[in-house]
Amino acid sequence: MKLYEQAGGNASAIKEYDLVKRQSEGISIFLTVLLSLIVLLIVLGNSVVILAFIVDKRLWNRSNFFLLNLSICDFLVGAISISMYIPYKFMGKWMLGKFLCKLWITVDYTATTASAYNVVLISYDRFLSVNKAVLHRSLQKRHSQTVLNIALVWIFSFIIYGPAVLLWENITGTNNLPEDSCRAGFLETWYFILGASTLDFIFPLLSISFFNLRIYLEIIKRSIKRQNCSISRSSKQNAKDITPFTIFTTNNSVPSSIQTNEIGDNNSVPCMDLKITSNSPQTPESYNTHNNSTKHSQDKKAAKSLAILVSVFILCWTPYSFTVCIRAVCDGHCADIFYIETTVWFLWTNSAINPILYPVCHRSFRKAFKLLLERFMKFFL
Repeated sequence: MKLYEQAGGNASAIKEYDLVKRQSEGISIFLTVLLSLIVLLIVLGNSVVILAFIVDKRLWNRSNFFLLNLSICDFLVGAISISMYIPYKFMGKWMLGKFLCKLWITVDYTATTASAYNVVLISYDRFLSVNKAVLHRSLQKRHSQTVLNIALVWIFSFIIYGPAVLLWENITGTNNLPEDSCRAGFLETWYFILGASTLDFIFPLLSISFFNLRIYLEIIKRSIKRQNCSISRSSKQNAKDITPFTIFTTNNSVPSSIQTNEIGDNNSVPCMDLKITSNSPQTPESYNTHNNSTKHSQDKKAAKSLAILVSVFILCWTPYSFTVCIRAVCDGHCADIFYIETTVWFLWTNSAINPILYPVCHRSFRKAFKLLLERFMKFFL
């Protein structure tokens, strides 16, 4: 009887194990398909952005080159970081050797860090456009300065993590990772993680917040100034009381008739009543007012699009950065590796969202995408 019960219990356990295994395999297949679709979205989306730059030379300016650099970072995240992570995650072991392991981790850390600093660069460029327009216009023609800024982003991003990834075993003299595992050796070293997180997240976050706050305050100041000027002009217009009168000379001179405006302010000088029709050319004052109004409207739109880009960046980066720091401080006991893997997907998702934001927030990109689609249709149809 006991043998029968034991056999029945073993059979039940085997059935339960098979059920769990099938469910686990089903979840793995579902996640693999889902992650593959995300990779496809990132690669195709950012490829379209890069091709749009090649096709439409109207995008070739300083501000858009920073967006192009961000798109290249996101493309690398999808094509290399996530693509190589998927088989490693679901096979449970790394089978591509130590060299490719270090190369993969280096590209991943460098591309994601460069993505953060590109957002800083875009925010700084927009800050110059709004707050220091003359300097910004002069920089548009200095392409060497633009190339230097982009190069510095990549160099600095590599320096933060690259040497540590490649030389950590030589620096510490230890290698605690199994042969079939592929992850950075410094993940449990709290002081390195805190320092690196300060450089790749905290500092960019503070810089982005500073530039966007200055942009916001400048736009608010201009809006208030424009409102006050509008009220002042309206008050002056309402105060005018046009009273035509005629002056006759008593000496033997020809009579003359002059229309003047009699202003309520006794200290003001009477002026000629010049009636300008709609066909008259614009005065320099009205022309400048129109230009300022257009510039103000453009700055507001650019600030809104930048705010969306920055908000997405903060939402995607914050969970991962804080989780990594907490795990490092408590030596891996208070934050399981599962949470690291979960939050890193928030970080990588940023690369899928960015190419969607470009045409939504920038009219020039919508035109470029339309031109690219027209050429694509002409080539294949």
